[in-house]
Amino acid sequence: MLIAGQLVEAASGAEFDNMSPATGMRLGATAAAGERDMDRAIAAARKAFDNTDWSTNRSLRRRCLEQLQSALEAEQEDLREELVAEVGCPSMTTQSAQLDWPLAESLRYPAHLIDAFEWERDLEGGGLFGDRNVRTVVKEAAGVVAAVTPSNFPIEVILNKLGPALAAGNTVVLKPDPHTPWNATRLGRLIAEKTDIPAGVVNVVTTPSNDVAAMLGTDPRVDLVSFTGSTAVGRLLMRQGADTMKRMFLELGGKSAAIVLDDANPAVIVPTAVGVCVHAGQACAATSRMLVHRSLYEQAVADITTAYQAVPVGDPVDPGTFVGPVISVAQQDRVLTSIEQARRAGAEITVGGGPVQDLPEHLAQGHFVAPTVIVGVENSSAIAQQEVFGPVLVVLPFDDDDEAVRIANDSIFGLAGAVMSRSADRGMAIARSIRTGSFGVNGGMFYGADAPFGGYKSSGVGRQCGIEGFGQYLETKTIARRERRQG
Repeated sequence: MLIAGQLVEAASGAEFDNMSPATGMRLGATAAAGERDMDRAIAAARKAFDNTDWSTNRSLRRRCLEQLQSALEAEQEDLREELVAEVGCPSMTTQSAQLDWPLAESLRYPAHLIDAFEWERDLEGGGLFGDRNVRTVVKEAAGVVAAVTPSNFPIEVILNKLGPALAAGNTVVLKPDPHTPWNATRLGRLIAEKTDIPAGVVNVVTTPSNDVAAMLGTDPRVDLVSFTGSTAVGRLLMRQGADTMKRMFLELGGKSAAIVLDDANPAVIVPTAVGVCVHAGQACAATSRMLVHRSLYEQAVADITTAYQAVPVGDPVDPGTFVGPVISVAQQDRVLTSIEQARRAGAEITVGGGPVQDLPEHLAQGHFVAPTVIVGVENSSAIAQQEVFGPVLVVLPFDDDDEAVRIANDSIFGLAGAVMSRSADRGMAIARSIRTGSFGVNGGMFYGADAPFGGYKSSGVGRQCGIEGFGQYLETKTIARRERRQG
C-alpha cells in the first residue's frame, strides 16, 4: 500500500488473496489494511492538505500529473497484462475503455484544466453609500477525497477520479475493489517512485473489510466521497456520510435501454445487442434492455438469439475472446439466480441461461455465464428492472415512439441509453425525452475525459469527467470587498 509517502504492508501483516476470475486460481497476495492503516492514510491525507502547498501550487500539480502520465505509459503493457489477469476482461477491451482510452486522456485533460480553468471571476455590484462593492468568486479544492472504485473498469475509474481530484488541489485516499487491487497498488508504487507528489497527497489502501472501508464514509477528516459502484452501496454511503455532511459523488447502477425504432436499419440491431456481452456484461452503462418496434421484433429476437450462440466466450488472454468471466463466484451466482427467477416467473430464455459448457480444463473453475437472451416479460418484471451485471439481454416490444419513451423511463435508474433510427431528428427527439445522464443516437459515443458522465434518479449524484466532473472536487467561496469611491 502507499500511506504517507511510504510503500507499506498492513500494520498487522495481514494479507488477502487476489483470485483469477477466469481460472479460479490464486494470483497472489495483497496487503489487507485494518482500521489502524486506514486511520494513518486519512491522517496523512489531512496533513498533506492542511500543511503543504499542494492545494495552491498549480505548477507542482501539473508537473506531478505529467510525471505520473509518463510513468504509467512506461508500464502500459505490464498494466494491460495485469488487468486481464485480475479483472478477467478480454484483452481486446484493454485497447479501448479498459486501458488505452483513459490512459490517453484521463490525466492529460485535468492537467490541462489547471491552467485553462476559471479559478476566479469578479462580480460587479452596487455598494453602500456610494462605495464600490467588488465580489470575487473563488474556486478552491474541496479537501480530502475518498475515492472508492469498482472491479469492472478499475484503472479507467481510478484515473478519472484521481486526475481531476489532484488537478483541483485535493488529497486522496484511494480504496480499490478487493477483487482487483493490483492496478491500484501499481499506481501507488509509481507515485512513490516516479513522481514528486508530496507524501500523503495520494494514499492507496487495499482491504477486503467493509468495516475498514466504511471509515471513509464516517471520518470527519474526509471532506468528499467519490464512489463508483452499486446503488445499494451508494445509498449506504449517503447515510454514513450524513452526520459529517460529506459531499458525495456517486456513479451507480443502470438498466439502460437501447431503442430500435420502426425506421431503423435492421443491420444495427445485432451489433447493438451483442455489445451488451462485452466484458461479460459488467458495464454500468450497458443497454441491457432492448426495446424493439413490434414490426421488427420477431426477426430481431431470432437474429439476436443466433448471434448470441456464436459470441466467443473463453480465456480473456485470447485476443478473439469477446466474453470473459464475471468477477467472482458470488457474482456468477447472482447472475444465474436472476435468470432462474425470471424463468420461474414465466420468461422465455431463447439462448444461454446457465454456466458456460465445454470450457478448456484450465478455465473449468472460472466464473463464466453463457450469453443469455430473455423475452416474454413485461417491463415491470424483476429481470427488466434490476441490474444483473452479467451477459444478459432482455428484449421488449413496443408500438410507437411514445410507448418506447415511457418504457425506457419506467425504471429507477437513469444512467445511459441509445436509439436507432434513420432519422437523426427523430433520434434526437427520443434522446431529449429519456431521463438519463448520457445517451447515444445511431451509434454516437459519449465517452471521453471531457464529457460529463453520471446518472439521473438511482443511477447517482453528480458527474465524473468534463468541466462538471472537475467542479465536483471544488468548493466555491465568494469574497466581497468595499472600495471607497474618490471625490
